[in-house]
Amino acid sequence: MAKNTSSTAFRKIDVDQYNEDNFKVDETMESLTPSSFPDEAEIISLISLGKSDEALINALKNAPFSTKNPQIKEKALRLTLKVLLSIKPSQIEEIVSRLDVEQIDTLMKYIYKGFEIPSDGSSAHLLVWHEKAFAVGGLGCIIRVLTDNKRV
Repeated sequence: MAKNTSSTAFRKIDVDQYNEDNFKVDETMESLTPSSFPDEAEIISLISLGKSDEALINALKNAPFSTKNPQIKEKALRLTLKVLLSIKPSQIEEIVSRLDVEQIDTLMKYIYKGFEIPSDGSSAHLLVWHEKAFAVGGLGCIIRVLTDNKRV
């Protein structure tokens, strides 16, 4: 026979916190300083020195997820696409293999965003990037990018 469960002591989870009406966006993301965004001069100088891999890692680490300012996001997108397109296809696999999971996810976000604004030859180059990032990140990488609410 069932025990008396009139006591609510067994409830450890507040299920009301998962109600859609109570959803709140993280306000902590809005408090980032402008220094957490990619430094354009540094990235351009790294590209000119032939250190495109370091430039890419710098751009990916400092992606402006927190801002709602479209100009900052557009500037970071253009800068990251410039880095991606400056790297030769023969070097892509080596560079992607050195990235961690978060950086690969951010890279995929920029790749998909780059597909939205094609230029001459950029789509083919981005497809190579996508292939190599998918080989390392797997299907989980694509799922995380498509379901994440943080946009680049």
